[in-house]
Amino acid sequence: MADVATAAPETLAQTLAAHAERVRGVWLDAAARELHGRTSRGELDREQAEILDALLDGLRSGGIALADPAFDQLRGILADVSATRARLGFTPRETAIGIFALKEGLYPLASAGVDITPLLRLVDQLGLLTFETFAAAREAIIAEQAEQLLELSTPVVKLWEGIVAVPLVGTLDSARAQVVMEKLLNTLVDTGSEHAIIDITGVPAVDTQVAQHLLKTVVAARLMGAECTISGIRPQIAQTIVALGIEFGDIRTRATLADALVDALRATRAARQVGLPA
Repeated sequence: MADVATAAPETLAQTLAAHAERVRGVWLDAAARELHGRTSRGELDREQAEILDALLDGLRSGGIALADPAFDQLRGILADVSATRARLGFTPRETAIGIFALKEGLYPLASAGVDITPLLRLVDQLGLLTFETFAAAREAIIAEQAEQLLELSTPVVKLWEGIVAVPLVGTLDSARAQVVMEKLLNTLVDTGSEHAIIDITGVPAVDTQVAQHLLKTVVAARLMGAECTISGIRPQIAQTIVALGIEFGDIRTRATLADALVDALRATRAARQVGLPA
């Protein structure tokens, strides 16, 4: 059994290649059974053929561990498959089982007189890599979706010629405050507006951190030549601001968005009457 225990990668490749059709058949049946129609049998067969070919190429090149350079192509294929599964909404188990099911096709090879333990270990490594790549892809997708939601939750609306508004709803944290500032400044440039209204009617609470974010946004808008008004100062928020000792300085504040819009319209009309920029 000494030669069996020390089977070289080339020997493993020869054994696997000699029984490739049977291995693929058993592997395909096992994976399809576990996936319950989540992907077509033809698509699954194509992926498995590509993986098996890359596995054989790696073994023929002397690879025995997945980290070996001989398996570079195989790692790339698995990464692509995992990322695709993540985008299609597969579960981690469904993704990994497509690889681990390969063991079902490898077990019968033990009767060929070759120790397949290295192959089984390699499949374990393939499954773990698939799981890790899938998890990373899902995290990237979730982060991208969160960023898209953040963009959607901070619209900048043109209310009137030269007047834009940012209606805020929900908690204003650092990440969202940065998005608000960027979108507001870009809109000011695109529309040439001279007045911006930041409405916090939908912000549940204002603390020191939220106030700092608002102040920074106002200062940034002023640097772009626009005057800002903060609206939506409800009685509870006003009491909180006073209790915290927050100073808005010369920043205009109004109780409602309507009041802020009226002020902005008056300022615009007055500026035009004297022939000055609004």
